[in-house]
Amino acid sequence: MLSTTVTPTAGGAFRLLMRLLVVVIALFVVGCGGVGQGAAPSPSDNPIHFDVTATEKDHAVSMHVGQKLEVVLHGGGQLTYQQVTSGNTSILEPTVNPAATAVLGVTLAAFKAKAPGEARVTAVGAPVCPSGQACPMFAVLYSLTVTITP
Repeated sequence: MLSTTVTPTAGGAFRLLMRLLVVVIALFVVGCGGVGQGAAPSPSDNPIHFDVTATEKDHAVSMHVGQKLEVVLHGGGQLTYQQVTSGNTSILEPTVNPAATAVLGVTLAAFKAKAPGEARVTAVGAPVCPSGQACPMFAVLYSLTVTITP
């Protein structure tokens, strides 16, 4: 059975307990904020260098055999691009960019020119729709013509 009596404590003990609690919380907050912070890597630390960069505003680029192409497609939060592919992988080969970390709404793709010729890079953009809400049904086709010279 529970006791219904209240044992009074001295006001000083309660204040001391509250001060101790505030100090512990302050140390916890300061300690969490200081862990794992360091200097951001400089661009020179990135081992991947791109010779040509194309965005959603570009529709034709030229490059040489051996050069690397980066495609950066900005959806603006209302559109997301998918399926960024080369139409001729024998001359424009997709590569992996180990440093690629895109922000929300940006799609990244990387390619390497293997032989002279022309290739088309395409991507499909679709609307970003919140879960459980009506969504417009449309697709945007992005096309980039890549001319590769020796």
